[in-house]
Amino acid sequence: MLKVAWSPIYNHPLPPKHRFPMEKYDLLPKQLIHEGTIHESNLFAPRKLTPNEILAVHSANYWKKLQALDFTRQEERRSGFPISQGLVKREVTINAGTIQCAEYALQYGIAMNIAGGTHHAFTDRAEGFCLLNDIAIASRYLLDLKKAQKILVVDLDVHQGNGTAEIFQNEDRVFTFSMHGEHNYPLKKEKSDLDISLADGTEDRIYLKTLDYHLKKLMDQVNPDFIFFQSGVDVLKTDKLGRLGLTINGCRERDYNVISLAKEHNIPLVASMGGGYSENIKHILEAHANTYRVAQEIYF
Repeated sequence: MLKVAWSPIYNHPLPPKHRFPMEKYDLLPKQLIHEGTIHESNLFAPRKLTPNEILAVHSANYWKKLQALDFTRQEERRSGFPISQGLVKREVTINAGTIQCAEYALQYGIAMNIAGGTHHAFTDRAEGFCLLNDIAIASRYLLDLKKAQKILVVDLDVHQGNGTAEIFQNEDRVFTFSMHGEHNYPLKKEKSDLDISLADGTEDRIYLKTLDYHLKKLMDQVNPDFIFFQSGVDVLKTDKLGRLGLTINGCRERDYNVISLAKEHNIPLVASMGGGYSENIKHILEAHANTYRVAQEIYF
């Protein structure tokens, strides 16, 4: 069974200028249920995240500041959101969902979080709409409990996974692979274990050929026993922030390649949705929905 993390708190209200594309967190599960890709029984509400799970990745001082909403104006601007208790609770819930997805992936082969992919959160600071790093927290959870020995992060959001790279810069058991737009945010890139920068306007054929080449090499080089897939759909040509040139079909093929390779190698995989900022929300929903359709096609 495909288990999908979702909670009404994912739809936490924000001031009007911050609401788009937050609507996707409400609309995506409705779309997936309406079309029959999933049923309500596939959804689960995340448990509470423990302080120890957070502190295994993030600094105690940063977590204290986050709980107290003690951000300077500059720190709040860097985070991208007006900080509130509701927003922190939302982020904590999303991160717990990715941990539980990891447990379900060990059981079923794959699990997915309607949100997550908060790859810009650093050990000690928030950036780019990311307060806590769900992929890092779930990875550390698996390693600490010896449920995984070698983790591969496949980050295909259009923006480099700079926070994840920083968090795991000295952790040999996590290999960070980020394929992103060369001239996109963040201006200052961190050093992942493998960074592939793509030129503005890169289209389906070049993108998929490049991804296929590196993914197959990484299967042999890294030999992972768990994969976290950041499946942001801001790679679309229609994306306001993306600068790449993928079609919706190209984005679907991207997802198919990653997920089918995990299935072929019998490696549990968790997918977090990441970014998507196309002007027409239908493009965002269709691209995200394809990730779930592909998972059902390959696994179930």
